[in-house]
Amino acid sequence: MLSTLRRAEYAELVLLFFIQGAAMAMWFVPLSPVLDAHGLAGIKPLAFATSAVAAFLSPLVFGAMADRQASPVKVLRGLAVATAAAMALASAAVQGRWGTGTVLILIQLHALCSAPTWSIASTIVFARLQDARREFGPIRAMATLGWMGGCLLVSAVGADRSTLSGFGGAVVWLVVAVFTFFLPRMDTPRAAEHLTWVQRFGLDALMLLRERDHRVVFVTSALFMIPLAGFYPYAPPHLASLGMDRTSAWMSLGQVTEIVAMFSLGYLLHRWRLKWIFTVGLVLGVVRFAVSAWDSRSGLLTGIVLHGASFTLVFITAQIYIDQRIDPAWRARGQALMSLLNSGVGNLAGYLGTGAWFAACSAGGTTRWSSFWSGLAVAVAGVLVFFLFSYRGRGTGLGPRVEETSAQRPASEAD
Repeated sequence: MLSTLRRAEYAELVLLFFIQGAAMAMWFVPLSPVLDAHGLAGIKPLAFATSAVAAFLSPLVFGAMADRQASPVKVLRGLAVATAAAMALASAAVQGRWGTGTVLILIQLHALCSAPTWSIASTIVFARLQDARREFGPIRAMATLGWMGGCLLVSAVGADRSTLSGFGGAVVWLVVAVFTFFLPRMDTPRAAEHLTWVQRFGLDALMLLRERDHRVVFVTSALFMIPLAGFYPYAPPHLASLGMDRTSAWMSLGQVTEIVAMFSLGYLLHRWRLKWIFTVGLVLGVVRFAVSAWDSRSGLLTGIVLHGASFTLVFITAQIYIDQRIDPAWRARGQALMSLLNSGVGNLAGYLGTGAWFAACSAGGTTRWSSFWSGLAVAVAGVLVFFLFSYRGRGTGLGPRVEETSAQRPASEAD
């Protein structure tokens, strides 16, 4: 049983994830239809790719700062304020039709501010957990509930195609900033006297890729992100083409199985090998795109529902794996490296690649949705084959954290 003090601290972490999840959803989910409604459909691949570009730089930079120079809570507070301002400016640019160049610059500014927030918030939460395997899943589920709440709020006020969603999200980010004043204190890391530029930019985290199984986990999640990047830009217009309005609300169905999977994750991590958790997540990824290729309401909604479980079993498991296997002094950089590879490499290739694939499937003025989703299913199947043949692993369960005192020797035990 949690003590009264632990319950209060746990509740604070739950609220942090809930509010942040809502703020992120209110921008990201309606972005595609908002751009369509304001005559900016042509820049959608570039607009979504801004988050990938930002992920190449800001997560590692701010992750290194949170590890070495400033309290992660203070870092998150500053980023939340900056994200709110950038989101409001980008929404004003879209609404005022300031020009595609200005719109893209402001969307990129928003991405640079928001990209590190998730890995920093995860670092704050992981630092306060006594058993991450059991406790992180339910807390992370609150972010999913917040995401659903943000989607439902957008649809409830009829802002699925309105910049009101962006302005509302900016307000919620300010709430995140205020809430950080109520989070448990975290000691400010001792500043190093002499930091190289590699250390300041967090690039020393790349040493973690030297160990084979670590590298496979990082690369698998990044590769999986490539076809997954086609979900949010193109599922909403597919829903609309099938006559289903309130697309933000329909998209939130994916979070139903995500929540179930997160509450089940603690049980699975103690009883299944990591390899099989990843495998099930990737198999569900193949199935969710395959059923979407039916080009029917039932098929697309089934794919949306399966999205949540697939996402959780791959990406959330990977986050917990990092926390369990990396020295606490490298915790923020490890999460930031995952963010760089997923949101940076994976999303950039994904948004541009799926954008080109969508254009190829839309030649002639009619979108061949069956071909589009089938292509993504084949891509996920390729990722599954790569993982099964590349990951070695040994033992059962994630086991205790392996403490390492040198960045030259990242923990090598894996299951």
